[in-house]
Amino acid sequence: MRPTRRGSAPGRLRRTLLAALIAGAVALPLSAAAEARIPAPAPAAVGAPTPATLDGIYAANRANAAEAARMAAAYGARGRAAADRRLAHPARHLLAFDGRGRGLVTEVLGDLAAAHRVAVLVPGSDTSLDTYDRFRTAALSLYRSLTREAPAGTRVAVVAWLGYETPGTVSPAVTTTTRAERAAPRLRAFLRELRTLTGPRRPRVSLLCHSYGSVVCARAAGSGVDDLVLLGSPGTGARTAAGLDTPARVWAARGAGDWVEHVPHISAGLLGTTVGFGTDPVSPAFGARVFPAGDGGHSDYFTPGSPSLTNLTRIVLGDTDAVALEEAAGERDQEARGHATHE
Repeated sequence: MRPTRRGSAPGRLRRTLLAALIAGAVALPLSAAAEARIPAPAPAAVGAPTPATLDGIYAANRANAAEAARMAAAYGARGRAAADRRLAHPARHLLAFDGRGRGLVTEVLGDLAAAHRVAVLVPGSDTSLDTYDRFRTAALSLYRSLTREAPAGTRVAVVAWLGYETPGTVSPAVTTTTRAERAAPRLRAFLRELRTLTGPRRPRVSLLCHSYGSVVCARAAGSGVDDLVLLGSPGTGARTAAGLDTPARVWAARGAGDWVEHVPHISAGLLGTTVGFGTDPVSPAFGARVFPAGDGGHSDYFTPGSPSLTNLTRIVLGDTDAVALEEAAGERDQEARGHATHE
């Protein structure tokens, strides 16, 4: 490893992240404790969903969100109350809702029971009921792109799956696999449930995983998923795409402005958990299909008009031949070093 020049941008970034990590270890448990005190009802008892019961489930979860909003408002948590009220709107299709603690929600955009193409979005760190709107914005951007580009007669649906307690971006938990290990069984159960909701048509299912969400997906994307897409991923815990043990096609992308590029790709056991996530998913060693994501940063993969959203739309719709693959990161770096040597 080449030593980092004092004051260089990568060096400053690493020092900043380290300082933030230490601060987060103290600050985030305090904020999490505050969230835990906000009162909310237990989730609605809705039973196992079927295509025939979807509308009733959506209504029951909206009613539960409305009650959560009333309880949060009475407690004085105005921000949480507002977030819950938005989820309780009659137009929202909540497949699951839990207003307790940091909160969990699974929302459907489109007609899930009739869809031929389904995209499931799994978020990364710092996603909760209080920040859910930005996650939904990404899901809505993809849904609009899919409906615009889908061939005539092809129905699409997008599921925003906030089904696990995400770690804070600046916290010790974001550097370990612990949250992902807890979340993976939930995501696997949801993917099985999804098959019962979509019936014998067996729609094409794409699992789109952002940041820490890719660590979760790596442990859950077994059978039942056609495409697994890793966006801004710090790693998956697997050394190679083949090591993910999934029949799905594995894709990866990272924007040119994404700070995840500077995350060290290490993996080591420590105190009963694993710290770090191993091989860079956009490196040639990992073996994913790497596609262009443009110049965007860590939160820009679903920006309308961006190369990443264009390619994600093609992948979900099954138009994979139209996805232009790019050289993996390691190959680009080697080529750049070769040019520098000759110059």
